[in-house]
Amino acid sequence: MINSKQTGLAGYGCEDVDPKGFVSLMDLYENNYIRLRRLIPDVSALPDNYISQLPGCLSLHMTVLERTPFTTTLYLTYYFEESTRSVAEPALTLRLYHDAHQVEVLTGHLQHGRQRFDHIPEKAIKIKWKLNRFLYKWLGYCLYLGHSFKPHQKKYESTDPATRLIANLYSR
Repeated sequence: MINSKQTGLAGYGCEDVDPKGFVSLMDLYENNYIRLRRLIPDVSALPDNYISQLPGCLSLHMTVLERTPFTTTLYLTYYFEESTRSVAEPALTLRLYHDAHQVEVLTGHLQHGRQRFDHIPEKAIKIKWKLNRFLYKWLGYCLYLGHSFKPHQKKYESTDPATRLIANLYSR
């Protein structure tokens, strides 16, 4: 058994967890679902685009890409303004499995464009673990700051072309 000191996961709630194992990945999906539902208490009641804004914090952008009876696909990101454009980072596409109470990262864009995961082979559990572990930490940080997406919050229409393109692709 790999211990948490060997994997560098000590202190992150991953004691006695093999980060390459399928069972631990499913456990992480469940923990991400719990955190995401704290951030978005009622996914079905939200419009397709929302921003969580807090004083002194980056605005957290959420776009619903697809809704089905058993799943919802979301895009979650911050936007950073650069000299000529706005950059989405981190940019994660998530699938919520309502019946299984799990959240999976489908695609991810991390580290300011240096690392992008669009198509993840089925056997790449280590990559899935990395992306979903990042989501776990990011959701914890967003909750710590006080971010939330609730039906009474202000709706927005994204002006970012990339977000609109992604939303249009999933709405077909």
